[in-house]
Amino acid sequence: MFLQKINGDANFLSRILATDEATFTRDGIVNFHNLHSYAEENPHQIVQSKFQHRFSVNVWEGIIGNTVIFAFIRGNLTGERYLEFLTNELPDLLDDVPLNNLANMWYLHDGAPAHIHRRVREFLNEQFGNDWIGLGADWIEFGDDWIGPNKP
Repeated sequence: MFLQKINGDANFLSRILATDEATFTRDGIVNFHNLHSYAEENPHQIVQSKFQHRFSVNVWEGIIGNTVIFAFIRGNLTGERYLEFLTNELPDLLDDVPLNNLANMWYLHDGAPAHIHRRVREFLNEQFGNDWIGLGADWIEFGDDWIGPNKP
């Protein structure tokens, strides 16, 4: 079905909002494990690798057509937080996307736990119908293999 859509519509791929997230943390940015100090003056040099204040930030990015959009999602990415992002922040981010790309837009995300949260899938079904790609989408077909809960 996916290949049929591509073959039947030359602009289909430009209407897919392909998304992903990455989490950045203070102690995850640099790998101090392989850091060695050799010194005659202070052979017991200490390298600070743990910090009193920890933080993490999720960066959400999307590409649709030739447009790249991104946002920050604070805290752990849970189903509730992802649903809040989809409901409250994504519409504003799409304001600068050309209307020809938004017409009949498809939403694509991977199978992160927050993405398959029941309320997230319900929201995507309400907003996009069958026009979203990810775990929990009913229609995805690759050859004779179906992915999704409603296998024929």
